[in-house]
Amino acid sequence: MRKRYILNKKEIEEVSKILMAYHHDAHCELVHESPYELLIATILSAQCTDVRVNLITEELFKVADTPEKMLELGLSDLKKYIKSAGFFNMKGKNIIEASRIILDKFDGEVPDNMNDLVSLPGVGRKTANVVLSNCFGVPGIAVDTHVFRVSNRIGFSNEKTVEKTEMALRKKLPEEIWTQMHHVLIFHGRRICYSRNPNCNECPVNEYCLYKKREEL
Repeated sequence: MRKRYILNKKEIEEVSKILMAYHHDAHCELVHESPYELLIATILSAQCTDVRVNLITEELFKVADTPEKMLELGLSDLKKYIKSAGFFNMKGKNIIEASRIILDKFDGEVPDNMNDLVSLPGVGRKTANVVLSNCFGVPGIAVDTHVFRVSNRIGFSNEKTVEKTEMALRKKLPEEIWTQMHHVLIFHGRRICYSRNPNCNECPVNEYCLYKKREEL
């Protein structure tokens, strides 16, 4: 039996429908009330759980929920709030510098386009897509570890990097579902398609999944 690494168009459409129905409650789990808060939360979320980030920002945003307040707080005190996030030294420096640039270059407002967002320290395409799609209504697919793993396992894509996976998903999926599928794939990765020992028996798309088919060979 010849190995397949990509689902065909009809299969992708069907799998998308099934997953969106199964994870109908999928949404951004980083608590935020502004583009700036989501930007900071997403920077903190690198190699850190959303649950942990929300615990951190619940206290942090009480004192620093704008670029001005973040600079007033300063790097030393910021680190005290974010220490449990991991890599807090680098994240702290990026947050302070990004806040400074937002004030100096963007009149205190988080940019609403990809080019300006990725010019900020600590902001790559994943973080930019999260902010653009959730705060500005710009369709986007933010590829984190869950999206990367699940989309390449199922057969939406067959890529080795998050950047190439994002481009592949943009080509394979209709633009109008990009943002929701981002959340859906994250939920699927957290609830079913674990990094180790994925729960294939409970997976609603196991009859299509190319990972499962290869495991059965």
